[in-house]
Amino acid sequence: MIKLDRDRFIELMVEQSEIGATDDGGLHRLALTDADRQIRDWFREKMEDAGLDVRIDEFGNMFGRYEGAEPDAAPVLVGSHLDSQPKGGSYDGALGIIAALELVLTLHDNEIRPTRPIEIVNWTNEEGSRFQPAMQGSGVWAGEHDLETEYTKTDSEGTTFEDELDRIGYKGDVPAEPTENYDVYLELHVEQGPYLEDANADVGVVTGIVGFSWGELTFTGESDHSGPTPMHYRSDALVAAADVITRIRRIPGTLGERTVGTVGYIDATPNSVNVIPGEVTLTWGFRDPDDAVVQRAYENVVREARAAAEREGVDVEYEETMRASSVEFAPRCIETIQSTTTDLGYDSERLISGAGHDATHLASVTDTGMVFAVSEDGKSHSPEEYTSWDDCYAAAMTLSNAAVRIATE
Repeated sequence: MIKLDRDRFIELMVEQSEIGATDDGGLHRLALTDADRQIRDWFREKMEDAGLDVRIDEFGNMFGRYEGAEPDAAPVLVGSHLDSQPKGGSYDGALGIIAALELVLTLHDNEIRPTRPIEIVNWTNEEGSRFQPAMQGSGVWAGEHDLETEYTKTDSEGTTFEDELDRIGYKGDVPAEPTENYDVYLELHVEQGPYLEDANADVGVVTGIVGFSWGELTFTGESDHSGPTPMHYRSDALVAAADVITRIRRIPGTLGERTVGTVGYIDATPNSVNVIPGEVTLTWGFRDPDDAVVQRAYENVVREARAAAEREGVDVEYEETMRASSVEFAPRCIETIQSTTTDLGYDSERLISGAGHDATHLASVTDTGMVFAVSEDGKSHSPEEYTSWDDCYAAAMTLSNAAVRIATE
């Protein structure tokens, strides 16, 4: 078993949280912004100081290789992401990166050379806040997304992904694809939910990731004066949208215990106090461990949207913008992580992730596993996100020792 330097680990977490920090203790470090460039420069310097062979691929994914005793053996890949949500938290993604970094620093300090190489990775744009879709860098690398198509994606200002990648200096020349076989991929993340805390567990052993459907609805009616227009003359797009928003809140209760549904975005036009809304766009998001349940949720929202449009005399268009199948992690990764928690003396809980992670795409490339750290009150994607240093360290120790075990098999 290896023992991470707890003080250095905490110092690294604090250092990274200062880049893009907000006044209320959160983090605003969107992909390919100046703050992202700063944290990338910081991470690259730390990897080089640890003696890693650093490479940047053509989509900006950053890799650092700690060579094994058998350099030709399939590597163990460990990582997460450094970008954040708008005004998000300082643990989401970053905890996994710092744990991976502390792992190779510890190996370097103690001159430990496992059989397999260990690579750590920072995936580009996991959050999908500035450029869509989420998990973009790992998706390109795993072959789930087309590189040239993703280069053309734009942010809200119309700036392309490729231009911003060039601007911050992180468009590398290494192909954004696996250039060798990988033995496993392991990722540490905060849970972003309440289950570990409710179970009074120290660490989460993740068995898989839920499937999900994301989509967009646009209702088109007629804008008109809100005073003189009689109620029976109106084609109010917002009323139809409101009906569907309410249904999205209730659909999960008709489907499954773990089904969730969310409307995270709404845009009403012209958005004036004195005008009947003529057009409204909203998004839906459904998640469940069972892909068949996700499909039923999608069918339900389409049916509800059509019915609401007919009731209000408006038109509706819908598009499913992203669908991801549920993922089951490799049994050997799950068992290795589980046995590691036992040997370290941690109380663990098996659970499925309710959020998507880069591990979603990596599972199509190699055997994959995840470790969860406890999220206090289940808070995430906000400045209130918090994981105690004890819980951060327990999860980092679990990840690191599981990775070393697999790398020395």
